[in-house]
Amino acid sequence: MKPEPFVRVSGIASPMPEDNIDTDIIFPARFLLLTTREGLGEHAFADRRRHRDGSEVAGYVLNRAPFAAPRFIVAGDNFGSGSSREQAVWALLDLGVRVVIAGSFGEIFHNNCLRNGILPIRVEGPQRQRLMALAEAEATFVADLPTQTLTVAGADPIAFAIDAERKEAMLHGWDETDQVVARFADDIAAFEAAQARLQPWLYPVGVPA
Repeated sequence: MKPEPFVRVSGIASPMPEDNIDTDIIFPARFLLLTTREGLGEHAFADRRRHRDGSEVAGYVLNRAPFAAPRFIVAGDNFGSGSSREQAVWALLDLGVRVVIAGSFGEIFHNNCLRNGILPIRVEGPQRQRLMALAEAEATFVADLPTQTLTVAGADPIAFAIDAERKEAMLHGWDETDQVVARFADDIAAFEAAQARLQPWLYPVGVPA
């Protein structure tokens, strides 16, 4: 499944002030046997959202309106640490999350976010605490990827960094194959044309233009 293009996303943010929310918290290991990406949001933060008997944990942020289906998460430090399971990112996407704001991220989780269309934004110290308070107050967050700015009423705009190649891929909704084709389309076409001349049996339908 290709990532959804990311240009400008706005919405409510779920505040999660805890540090070290690892991938097993985001997506518990017992659900790794599931073989499809669809519906994984049902199991995101499962052990925080529900008791063993399946009943909801009263007061947990994802069990409270309007935070149940957030577009943003504001978290503490070291978000997404632990195992490399990509299902943690897929579960967040299925929950509706497109932006995670934290002081720091697990490295593999950070990369998985970018590959799947979730924007990880590092914000530290008092600035993040201000965003946490605004999230609790149900403020609307806006992340604009072309200008690389995070805007929330009641706080100064925050500029964030992102690798240029990752930015281009997210703007277009490209996966790794799309990126290679976009960058090397002329080289690929030239190679195929030369190969077709030398080994025409590889191109029974016709020689590439």
